[in-house]
Amino acid sequence: EVRYVSADRNVELHGHVETTSGAWDMRQEAGNAGLDGSGIGIAVLDSGVWSDHNMFGANGITRVVVSIDFTGQGLSRSDPYGHGTHVAGLAAGGSSTGITTAYTGIAPKANLIDLRVLDSQGKGRTSYVLSALDWIMTNRATFNIRVVNMSLGCLAIDSYVNDPLCLAVRRLVDAGVVCVAAAGNNGKDSNGNKQYGLIHSPGNEPSAITVGATNTYGTEARSDDGIASYSSRGPTRSYWTDTQGNKHYDNRLKPEIVAPGNKIYSAEAISNALVTANPQLDNSNITSAQKDMMTLSGTSMATPVVAGAAALMLQANPTLTPSLVKAILMYTAQPLAGFNMFEQGAGEVNIEGAVRLAKLVRTDLDSSTPLGAPLLTTSTPPTPQSTIAGQTFNWGQGIIAKYTYLTGTNLISLYQLVYGQGVLLGDGVLVSNGVLVSNGFLLSDGIMLGNSILLSNGMLIGDGTAFLSCAMLLGDGILLSDGVLLGDGVVLGDAILLGNGILLGDAIAQSSTAELNGDYGPGMPPDPCP
Repeated sequence: EVRYVSADRNVELHGHVETTSGAWDMRQEAGNAGLDGSGIGIAVLDSGVWSDHNMFGANGITRVVVSIDFTGQGLSRSDPYGHGTHVAGLAAGGSSTGITTAYTGIAPKANLIDLRVLDSQGKGRTSYVLSALDWIMTNRATFNIRVVNMSLGCLAIDSYVNDPLCLAVRRLVDAGVVCVAAAGNNGKDSNGNKQYGLIHSPGNEPSAITVGATNTYGTEARSDDGIASYSSRGPTRSYWTDTQGNKHYDNRLKPEIVAPGNKIYSAEAISNALVTANPQLDNSNITSAQKDMMTLSGTSMATPVVAGAAALMLQANPTLTPSLVKAILMYTAQPLAGFNMFEQGAGEVNIEGAVRLAKLVRTDLDSSTPLGAPLLTTSTPPTPQSTIAGQTFNWGQGIIAKYTYLTGTNLISLYQLVYGQGVLLGDGVLVSNGVLVSNGFLLSDGIMLGNSILLSNGMLIGDGTAFLSCAMLLGDGILLSDGVLLGDGVVLGDAILLGNGILLGDAIAQSSTAELNGDYGPGMPPDPCP
């Protein structure tokens, strides 16, 4: 009676945020000073969280309210590898007891649920992660777990309809838990050429919020931000095989959003393996172990920024569904000029705009709310602009969905049935002879669907030039390489890379240096700690 068997694969890691993400500007607005994640539980599935670090409390009081080890090593409240503590600090690190506010995380008073699924070498198994996700399903109400952070991933081989990690994530999302996953660090090959189609599992799951990484070049302003070269690009290339041996690829448009992830400082676990092997990661100006900081790069670092943003939105409006959280994050994001949707999704996260819009959403929405009912508590939609670190920019005002994107003011002025719990944002987008259409039952009139993957000009999500037709993603076996399409069924070898990032197969070569080295640019951000 077994329908499908999936291997117990290896799970690996993917590596000033308060200001550049918009969290600081958000907290300066009237009524927002207390939006700090209080009462919200964020589950961190990683290598552990060293709970004695002052970013998580002091004087015997810690916000790490639960610590469970699923690896079999019998460790809790510790992080011998060092990755999980860094990630937790970005999502919910505070500035208590001598920690400078330069290192404050996104939701600095959220509770942390430490679920250790990576061992002391930073390795794990699918089964460890599944056990942790099952535990969350059982205990989510007890600890008010509203957000799950997964700065990890494995080869996305199985289609999301069969992948056990994807199925476990979908079950949690359907139960009302926001699941945020790293896109992966396979955006370039060993020669520095771009690669497409290397989104990791569970980031290939449609209900998850999949996060890529931006490089801020150490500045607070976002005018110079770009996509980190190592950040994995879409589309998803997981697949299922029919009885004739034909592969059917998911080809979903991912990631949905990007966030700062390059050379980011956060909490350092005591005597961790990463710093022991790479002393240059340590902030040598800090001598206290309980206050120490280290720097890492990767989509692992971008993911907790978005997880923290989701926690703030849920504190501001606890009735938001996971689909609404995802839609608002994308609608208010800032498209980055010169990057296509496979690289940045809807754009860079904008916490100021996301929280402002979340506060306006009606709190009485439920399964009986009809399509086209007012979505907001006001008839005047918010101004679709934000100012972060002195720079004003337009929101992208669109949503990534399935193979395409949706635009239109009705996305925030009217209730769409795809915002309900247990529904995907891509539902209601039907394909007819290669044409993308709305079915009229889950999306109201006035919602426009795009027919191309766009190269953004940095304005609205629907602006820019066509990078690739959406219709090209609908066929099975199509391989993408910098916008060049190879015909259906043409497979020239597994894991072979040919010039300019041309992807000729479906095997993935893991990147091993992104989290330690990051992208090279004008230099590492100046150390804000004396």
